Amino acid sequence: MSSRKELANAIRALSMDAVQQANSGHPGAPMGMADIAEVLWRDFLKHNPSNPNWADRDRFILSNGHGSMLIYSLLHLSGYDLSIDDLKQFRQLHSKTPGHPEFGYAPGVETTTGPLGQGITNGVGMALAEKVLGAQFNRPGHDIVDHHTYVFMGDGCLMEGISHEACSLAGTLGLGKLIAFWDDNGISIDGHVEGWFSDDTPKRFESYGWHVIPAVDGHDAAAVKAAIEAAKAETNKPTLICTKTIIGFGSPNKSGSHDCHGAPLGEAEIAAAREFLGWNHGPFEIPANVYEAWDAKAAGAEHEAAWDQKFAAYQAEFPELAAELLRRLAGELPANWTEHADNYVAELQATANKVATRKASQDCLNAFGPVLPELLGGSADLTPSNLTNWSGSQSISAEDASGNYVHYGVREFGMSAIMNGITLHGGFKPYGATFLMFMEYARNAVRMAALMKQPTIFVYTHDSIGLGEDGPTHQPVEQVASLRMTPNMSTWRPCDAVESAVAWRHAVERKDGPSSLIFSRQGLAPMVRDDATLANVAKGGYVLKDSAGKPELILIATGSEVELVMAAAEQLEAKGKAVRVVSMPATDVFDAQDAAYRESVLPSDVTKRIAVEALIADFWYKYVGLNGRIIGMTTFGESAPAEELFKMFGFTVDNVVATAEELLG
Repeated sequence: MSSRKELANAIRALSMDAVQQANSGHPGAPMGMADIAEVLWRDFLKHNPSNPNWADRDRFILSNGHGSMLIYSLLHLSGYDLSIDDLKQFRQLHSKTPGHPEFGYAPGVETTTGPLGQGITNGVGMALAEKVLGAQFNRPGHDIVDHHTYVFMGDGCLMEGISHEACSLAGTLGLGKLIAFWDDNGISIDGHVEGWFSDDTPKRFESYGWHVIPAVDGHDAAAVKAAIEAAKAETNKPTLICTKTIIGFGSPNKSGSHDCHGAPLGEAEIAAAREFLGWNHGPFEIPANVYEAWDAKAAGAEHEAAWDQKFAAYQAEFPELAAELLRRLAGELPANWTEHADNYVAELQATANKVATRKASQDCLNAFGPVLPELLGGSADLTPSNLTNWSGSQSISAEDASGNYVHYGVREFGMSAIMNGITLHGGFKPYGATFLMFMEYARNAVRMAALMKQPTIFVYTHDSIGLGEDGPTHQPVEQVASLRMTPNMSTWRPCDAVESAVAWRHAVERKDGPSSLIFSRQGLAPMVRDDATLANVAKGGYVLKDSAGKPELILIATGSEVELVMAAAEQLEAKGKAVRVVSMPATDVFDAQDAAYRESVLPSDVTKRIAVEALIADFWYKYVGLNGRIIGMTTFGESAPAEELFKMFGFTVDNVVATAEELLG
């Protein structure tokens, strides 16, 4: 029978070998955390390698994602579809084992990690999703949603500010099934951390409301096991297990130093480590008895079969709840969704009034919320300004998690990464809001949603210099261009209530990536559309107003500037000019249309074009050409009433008309 040390050493050996073969990687963390991982994965983790997407599995996250060979070794050894050849392809092009764990590559990788601090924050989102889903669906005697979230993290994750945001909220919300392991090895890239990381981490987490288990020997399996048992016994608080480890454990000459953090050990040192560990096997060679001891397929099948039996009893007693849970876990929309959304958009077009699009967004939530119980909203302490609550919103608390609204506090980055964790968990469509300017605080989590192709919904209000007196610190300029240029991000800046509803519908229906919905503070007039024009809104860019004959000038605008160019077009037409107005609420969606449609909206033989948007100007050259004109921002804003700012920066009918006349000659 294999000993615990031998089983942990299999992780160390695979990690050393893969990093060496790639001539790139981080062997220190996998070697240091191998003993902890062996206890967690073999004694506690509820999972099924044959069905990595089983709904009630425990979630495991390697937040210190640079130690990726740890999770790849665990997945391979326990029986996931990750072969020894896949490990040999570590960090190679198109392999299932990229340098950092990436969602969608290797089965069993729950989230993409590497940007430190986001893994633990995704874990907070997963644990929150588990708690809320359980509160909504579990019934006495039927704990059908009942799993833990385990997170490994290092000093770097705890130094990153996002960990403070997320772990503070996790304590407040009493996420008792979240168990995090701090790899307290005292080493980061620059060396020994005491010169730049001297926090009293246990006290910090105690102040958050966490259950803290300090000073656990991370190389003592019995101590680790006792700590996990104590963590699972505390159901009202998340737990931090502080594990003292030696980075690169097993490397005689490099362990305990930054020398083994981010570079291969070298052939000679690997040979010495094999001797030190008593691992008498060649590179990538795992003996049969070790594989047998690690294999989790049979136990995983038993776990899932037991849950299936529980679910069958639940289904028999609560058939409607069971059907709804299955629908939500599958990510399917309600059967009446399409008809409901169609009717709402049509009704809006018939009755819409002048309204700020942030208010139009709230109206959408009031319309869609009753048929979308999977919506899980929130705001970074700006609910009255973002208008992200609706008549059915119910706040979530530690005591009652059955609601559908999270008060994230002033934690934009934390909110965004928590939402990604909720999305990855399944069962919800999370949306969360802040001012567009403060997307900057959350930028990397927004990028991660796009990288992982997760349909998280980001709501951003106060979308331009139009927010006025708060000044340039709060006035976005370059942010929408940044979002538009993010691969796989769908970005909408609607001009009225109808476009706002179409934007929300697109975000709700999207399955392969996130959406950013950009809304105004100021009121915007409703646009007139016939049925054909209304249908084209969903194409991201469309002809809102056309000339009687072939246009000689095309005006392109988004958001609050559409109303402006419509008025300018009327004046130009009164002067005998043939003008087309194109509203382009979502450039990415427009760009995805076929060439014939794009040509029908922006015909290539009409080269006189002007784009108008109270945001950074340079983005629009791709649509107007180098000889076109752009009325946009080239500087930051100023503090003044909105109408004065629009006049100062040229967002007036007179300036659009004058620019058009100059262009037309």
